[in-house]
Amino acid sequence: MLAITSMDAESTLTVFLVFSTIMSTKVYCLQIGGLKESIHARPKPTVKGIRGRQSPWNIMGHHTPNLGKAQGWDPMNIQVPDNNPRIFYPMTNGADPNGGSDSTAELQLTINQAFEVASTDVLMEGVVDLGGVEVHLGGGQYVISKPLTIPDIGGGNVVIHGGTVRASNSFPADGFLLEMATTTLREEWTRVNGRLTESLAQPIYENVHLHDLLLDANYTGGGILLLNPLRVTISNCYITHFSTIGISVQGGHETLIHSSFLGQHITSGADPLEHTFSGTAILLSGNDNSVTDVVIFSAQTAIEVDGQANIITNAHCYNKASGLGGIGIVIRKGATLTRILGCYLDFTGIVLEETAEIIISNSFFLGDAYVLLKAIGDSPATVTGLNIAENIFHGNNNGVPIVQLQGNFSDIRQTCIDNNSATGMVNRCTRARATVTGYGSEWTVDFSQRLLFPSSIAHVHYSFYALPGREDVTHNSSGKFFPLHALHSVTSTSIKVTSDTPINATVSIYVDQSFQDEDTHDSFQPYLSSYL
Repeated sequence: MLAITSMDAESTLTVFLVFSTIMSTKVYCLQIGGLKESIHARPKPTVKGIRGRQSPWNIMGHHTPNLGKAQGWDPMNIQVPDNNPRIFYPMTNGADPNGGSDSTAELQLTINQAFEVASTDVLMEGVVDLGGVEVHLGGGQYVISKPLTIPDIGGGNVVIHGGTVRASNSFPADGFLLEMATTTLREEWTRVNGRLTESLAQPIYENVHLHDLLLDANYTGGGILLLNPLRVTISNCYITHFSTIGISVQGGHETLIHSSFLGQHITSGADPLEHTFSGTAILLSGNDNSVTDVVIFSAQTAIEVDGQANIITNAHCYNKASGLGGIGIVIRKGATLTRILGCYLDFTGIVLEETAEIIISNSFFLGDAYVLLKAIGDSPATVTGLNIAENIFHGNNNGVPIVQLQGNFSDIRQTCIDNNSATGMVNRCTRARATVTGYGSEWTVDFSQRLLFPSSIAHVHYSFYALPGREDVTHNSSGKFFPLHALHSVTSTSIKVTSDTPINATVSIYVDQSFQDEDTHDSFQPYLSSYL
């Protein structure tokens, strides 16, 4: 039964809603002030959520909008899709989708509401499954003056998407537009200057998807900060005008970043201000993350890896040329088990501070871009399980080696730098082959212009082919000649083969600078020295 009583346009409207059931009858009474009063002043009934927080739903189970006016625009002129209790729109909380006024509070409220949805399901222990709840920006362009944060209560199975967020001129320089971090972790991150310590805290965020977003940091602060996340996906995002870091992943596991564009300055290359580019587009300071199908068009450093077991595939980096001090990809000391596959290093190269268990393969280096092995510290760096193979290097005939060394290196094991093609650059490798032909009793090959490490050879193979045609060759009783020959010496990167008598011969030599684990040094001790 529905009963409505009204006296006139200025009087109070009383609505009685009567719901009858077999067991009982419940009566709800809503009193609304004069009809000229905005419906947005209506008090909103709340339902106590299972998680112990007030849920902003009305008694009919729908999300109740709060359409308070933002300065300079009228929310009544904005068409908001039909209410869905699992989709939250900042506009319904009064956010300005035209960017004319600060919408920090309204966007933060919208995010909080999404994470407060009641649920009894869980993902990882302690992570509530919110069922795919969405924060939908509705194609709006919002301006904020401080970071948007994910609530400390955490949660999972959440989507944030569909619009633009820009930093105002007063946005803090050490902030990120979107920060997924508990208060405690954020304080720790700040205290240790942008790095987390060895934190074993249980992740409280899981399966959060950020997609179809444009994040503009307005040259102050960064784009996205993830502290100790678990299985977070960032896709189809355009992140620009950051002064610090575009995407920073600290700790956690299995963050996927793909199909996105990042750049400090919006450019398509050959920018006259390229020498001023700064900041880092993507920082991976955690394990087991994946970056694929990304374009980084301006930054001091495109991708920095400071964690283990990360993979980078199909990344196009033309952020800042190496000649101007830029770095395409840098692997920090300790970041072992990193794989760089199928990437395009466009006038910017790769720096390896870690030389253990790294793979660089099927990538393209343009414009004298090269790979630098950089030893850290005073002690010689070991090189173990390093593979740089099947890459294309294309340069400008400036005599630039495709792989270079900086510092001291020793004990080369299970390493292969080979099968790379070099056009207009100098090919360097750990495996080399050469053939010499001539008459005499000594055949020497110097591999110093081909081998990467200056004084290290672990294996030598050679073949000796005696050529006919010399009248002074002494034959044995059967009429055939078998000269005695041997590997005479291995000195630095030079190999000498000798015979017991002068002869016209072709000698082919193969060398490898890398030992295998089962190898011993009894055959001959490699000569290892420093390279500066």
